[in-house]
Amino acid sequence: MTDAPRRTRRSSGRITLDDVARAASVSPITVSRALRGERGVDPVLTLRVREAAERLGYVPDPAARALASQRSSQVLVLVPMLSNTLFVDLLEAVHRTLFPVGYQPFIGVTHYDSAEEELLLRTYLPHRPAGLLVTGFDRSEAARQLIAHSGVPCVHLMETSTAPGVACVGFSQVDAGAAVTRHLLERGHRRIAFCGAQLDPRVLQRAEGYRRCLREAGLYDARLEMLSPERSSIALGARLFEEMLQRMPDIDAIFFCNDDIAQGGLLAANRLQVPVPGRIAIAGFNDLAGSDQMVPPLTTMRTPRSEVGRAGAEMLLGLMRGTLAQPGCIELDYELIVRGST
Repeated sequence: MTDAPRRTRRSSGRITLDDVARAASVSPITVSRALRGERGVDPVLTLRVREAAERLGYVPDPAARALASQRSSQVLVLVPMLSNTLFVDLLEAVHRTLFPVGYQPFIGVTHYDSAEEELLLRTYLPHRPAGLLVTGFDRSEAARQLIAHSGVPCVHLMETSTAPGVACVGFSQVDAGAAVTRHLLERGHRRIAFCGAQLDPRVLQRAEGYRRCLREAGLYDARLEMLSPERSSIALGARLFEEMLQRMPDIDAIFFCNDDIAQGGLLAANRLQVPVPGRIAIAGFNDLAGSDQMVPPLTTMRTPRSEVGRAGAEMLLGLMRGTLAQPGCIELDYELIVRGST
């Protein structure tokens, strides 16, 4: 009969690395090296250490490990919200890339508020995360300075930049917005409205692409824009559709800035018995879940959010490990998905 494992004098009673070392009859440094999988440790000792750790229920203390190595394994990821599938897809890809190689994504939600993002940075950067992933480039000067002076490798997601020394992965929101508008023009539509919600920088860039395309065609009319600061939703999309149709009854197409409000617009059209695309064509953006099940199915721009998350995390890994000599910009492709609504 073996004695119960002797614990340290910690008030929490947590099983420590020293407890494992005593149970395996090795030194604490051997335990640490064995659990990290270092090749220099005798395989017999490694097996003994792992069996002891499993028997005792030992869970490594990440704070102690970071203190000992002077390096954290956490990566701070700042996104605007978690209710949008777009950012959930991005975070899934980040997790799948970082976690298997020993890094833990730590998520902060900014709610599209620059002051809240700044508070998150002030709160978590002092903990010295190994890396930082942020959404876009629109932030306060104070937040920019916090990132610049932190010494923490940083990659910007969802947008691109040609500025020297900036690491980013994304696509041109302006060009993608122009591509949706160009598709509507090619279908013969001339009174093309734009309905935007949330009005974050990426939505406004899509709107700029819409404007550029229509100006080049000599068809831009500012009255055909309807921009709402409200959060993007199906209910808002239905309301914007009705308001736009009442205000500008001669429109023949609507480009919605996001699929959820486009879905709301389609539902309102069906309720009001407005033929789509016979009377009004409707297009969305981001190819969110359910868009292919609408009646008619929604034409939309499929954006590479999973690819952005994966490539951004891989770029950050290179910066954290010192294997990426210079930060750079990766511009990914987007794809227009043409369905029955146009």
